[in-house]
Amino acid sequence: MQNPVVSREEWLTASKALLAREKEATRLRDAVNAERLALPWVEVTEDYRFDTPDGEKSLSALFDGRSQLVVYHFMLGPGWEAGCPGCSFLADHFDGTLAHLNHHDVTLVAVSRGTLPEIETYKRRMSWHFPWVSSARNRFNFDYHVSFTPEDLSGKTLNYNFTEIDVANGNDELPGLSAFYKDEAGKIYHTYSSYARGGEELIGTYMILDRAPKGRNEQEIMDWMRRHDEYQDAPEQQAAQACCA
Repeated sequence: MQNPVVSREEWLTASKALLAREKEATRLRDAVNAERLALPWVEVTEDYRFDTPDGEKSLSALFDGRSQLVVYHFMLGPGWEAGCPGCSFLADHFDGTLAHLNHHDVTLVAVSRGTLPEIETYKRRMSWHFPWVSSARNRFNFDYHVSFTPEDLSGKTLNYNFTEIDVANGNDELPGLSAFYKDEAGKIYHTYSSYARGGEELIGTYMILDRAPKGRNEQEIMDWMRRHDEYQDAPEQQAAQACCA
C-alpha cells in the first residue's frame, strides 16, 4: 500500500514531527548507554582456555594487549557444517570495524563451541578476517548462557536473556554478546551481556533498511536474509531460518 502523496510543505511538517520523536529516541539511547556504563562488574576467576589459530590461549590473552574485550557468541556448534544465518548476517559487519575498535582499546572476538577446524572452514567460506576462537574444550558458552546441554533441553525452560524461556523457543546454541575489562593488575571483569535482539544495532544493514522507503520489508525477523554467498540462488531457495529472533 502506497503512502499518502502530499505537498512539500505537508511533508516538512510530518518530517519535523518525526524528527522530534527521533531526538527523543536518541536522548533515550544516550541515557540507556549511560546506565550500561554504570553497571556493576563481576570478577572472572575461571581460567578459560580457547583453541585459536595461534594455539591455546587464555581469556586474558584474547584481549590482545588491550583493556577491553567484546565477545560475540556466534552460533556454530560442534558438528555444524555452517554457522547460523542470522549470526552470519551480523558478523558480515565486523571486519570493517576492527581498525577503529583496535585503535580505541577494544578487541572484538567471536567465540563458538564448534571446533577450530569447523570454525576455520566456515570463516574461509565467508571470507572473514575477524578473530574467531573455539570454546569447545571449556564451559565458557554454558557459563554465559548461550549454549545448552541435552539435559537443559529436556526440561521445560532455559535460562536465556536474563529470564526463563520456554524450551520450545530455545536451541542448543543461541546468540549473545558479552563485554569484559582487564585492569592493570590483570584481573578480568565481566561488565555486560546482551542476548536475542539485543545485538541488533550491530547490524548496519538493518539501520540502513530502517531508513529505506519499504523499511525492513519482512514478515518475520530475517525471513528474507541469506548468507551472503547464497543470494545468487535466492529465487530457488527458501528464506534462511531466523535463528536469532
